[in-house]
Amino acid sequence: MALKGTDVVKKLPELGKKNCKECGFPTCFAFAMKLAGGGTSLDKCPHLSPETRDELLDALAPAIRLVTIGAGEGSSVLQIGNEEVVYRHEKTFLHPTGVALLVSDSEPESSVGEKFRKINKLHFERVGVHLSANLLALRHDSGDKEKFAALARKACSAGPAPGAAGPPGIMLISEDADALLAAWDACAGRRPLLYPVTHENIDRILPKLRERPTPVGVRAGSIEELVPLTARLRQEKLDEIVLDPGSRSLMDGIRDQTLIRRAAVKQSFRYLGYPTVAFPCLMTGDPMEEALLAAAFIVKYASIVVLSDLDRHTLLPLLTQRLNIYTDPRMPLSVKEQVYEIGEPGPDAPVLVTANWALTYFIVSSEVEGSKVPAFLLVKDTEGLGVLTGWAAGKFTGDSVAAFIRKSGIEEKVKTRTVLIPGMAGRIRGDLEEALPGWKIVVGPREASDIPSFLPAFAAGLKQ
Repeated sequence: MALKGTDVVKKLPELGKKNCKECGFPTCFAFAMKLAGGGTSLDKCPHLSPETRDELLDALAPAIRLVTIGAGEGSSVLQIGNEEVVYRHEKTFLHPTGVALLVSDSEPESSVGEKFRKINKLHFERVGVHLSANLLALRHDSGDKEKFAALARKACSAGPAPGAAGPPGIMLISEDADALLAAWDACAGRRPLLYPVTHENIDRILPKLRERPTPVGVRAGSIEELVPLTARLRQEKLDEIVLDPGSRSLMDGIRDQTLIRRAAVKQSFRYLGYPTVAFPCLMTGDPMEEALLAAAFIVKYASIVVLSDLDRHTLLPLLTQRLNIYTDPRMPLSVKEQVYEIGEPGPDAPVLVTANWALTYFIVSSEVEGSKVPAFLLVKDTEGLGVLTGWAAGKFTGDSVAAFIRKSGIEEKVKTRTVLIPGMAGRIRGDLEEALPGWKIVVGPREASDIPSFLPAFAAGLKQ
């Protein structure tokens, strides 16, 4: 349960309860309410003891802790966790499931190289969002510690895919603690996820984690057996943990993932308040079944799914499903308000205007591109609403569209003074003509699918 402002006030020191105002708020209660709502930070109060500060930090933390795998910026960093709800409609899911590609050190060099190429090559764009797999899961199967370290070094030296902000993150998998630590040394600068930490090897790994903290994957035979492991790591102030309850079937996996999420969110059980990992690659040998298992775990709370291979025909649907689930239902997808050039439009090119709902933009721009007519597409900010909904909400009106056209700079790019508005918004034509003297307002098709047949004749008319 989320900490309330009244609970925060009770934990403030007596000196702080005298409304000293050093935090920038008029009263301690005002500070506590703002802190509980996430509107300020604990460091604003100078009178907190270290013990109270740690207690409040823990109480104010999200039900599922944030874990960051990788270093730097861009696609080389995967953030998981930080979740606060069981069901998406309650609020939203925040950090999308990471997709990992399994690479064994016993595979031939050609197979390893092909998998490295796949994770760099299989990138997609959907409604303006970049989609790709996130991690290379390197597994030690050869029994040769040096060979595993060499694979880790090779993964670290691989550059990013063309257009990507960085290379994929790294997950190291080994039952041999010494091999795991050696591979960690080979790619320590990349801040990999070490897996698995178990009851058998935690004493060997823990001293190294104290020296150089990094995310760890904790594995046990059941949910109950995870708790002593996470409790020990928490005691050492090592809080970037990923949980694996050891389930290796769909039914057991969904059961365990659900129980972990509910215990963390509904019962505020901190020892299970961490993101989780699932291994569809270990549950079946059928690639199609593996993709279906991964889809189930993306829906039911896994923060990382590990796949044995990547294929565009299964990866794209998985990434699209992930995008749908982790899109905030309270906020429609939108694109930036600006002038978009389609093709290579010149001063005689047509000018169209539409709303900035992502689906509207991509449909309209795709149809304009399909018409083979270079054009300027003016995308008006409607806070992610479509044309008709934007008009009904007062965000796609004649006055507001006219103001956008004037400030867009389009008048400096075209000689014509004609703008094509969506047929669904034809009723704003009169207001636009009044607000844009000297411009001709033309009402276009009601459906975007009619643009390819309408636009060539419209563009030809502008040149006459």
